Amino acid sequence: MAQPHDDLPMEAERYVMPSHFVESDSLEVQGFVTSALRDLPVDATIRDKAIRLFEAVRDDIRYDPYCFALDEDSYRASRIAGAEAAFCVPKAILLAACLRAVGIPAALGFADVRNHLNTPKLQELMGTDLFIYHGYVQLWLGGESYKVTPAFNIEMCERFGVKPLVFDGYHDALFHEFDEQDQRHMEYVNDRGLYVDAPMGEFLKAFKETYPKLEEFSRVRISRDSSGYDPAFAAEPAT
Repeated sequence: MAQPHDDLPMEAERYVMPSHFVESDSLEVQGFVTSALRDLPVDATIRDKAIRLFEAVRDDIRYDPYCFALDEDSYRASRIAGAEAAFCVPKAILLAACLRAVGIPAALGFADVRNHLNTPKLQELMGTDLFIYHGYVQLWLGGESYKVTPAFNIEMCERFGVKPLVFDGYHDALFHEFDEQDQRHMEYVNDRGLYVDAPMGEFLKAFKETYPKLEEFSRVRISRDSSGYDPAFAAEPAT
């Protein structure tokens, strides 16, 4: 499915091939890509495909910060492709895999962000409004690079009153500084850089050290095979 590119900048060349977590060659990722692109015309451009894949990962897998796995294997793109819900890191991994599957160079990016729109339940478990290792993707189209984050599905944005991120193929879709009421929503405070593959061991260690209550909550949830229900993040409208 991948297509060769002769005009790639040198920095992008290392972000085309599959990797351990960014499994762009897996059957599950290939199937997700085929489904996402099924309605595009045969003459669709690579830019059209990038936009559609961004939209598919953003909206077909809803955002839920409680869908947090504590084992590294759960962060492989082949596992994420079949998920109903996920948070920013696995969604970024899946988007990078999908883009690489059609020949678009895609790097994983991680940053620490301060989120001013949070639920009381999640903030109590985190003990802070700082989200470490927020996942995004940097991709290259026509020799230009763009940063995008497919984390927040449209329905969740409507529930929070947050402007949904839209990727038009020509501009970054990284974050909105303000929400629909012009209140501060999210700010990036520390960019951790770009990665060929997801540093899951490093990430899980930092998560446990930074959010011990949320890590224990996730451990109990997984052991009971239950969800971390929070109306603001659930599929049903918040009351």
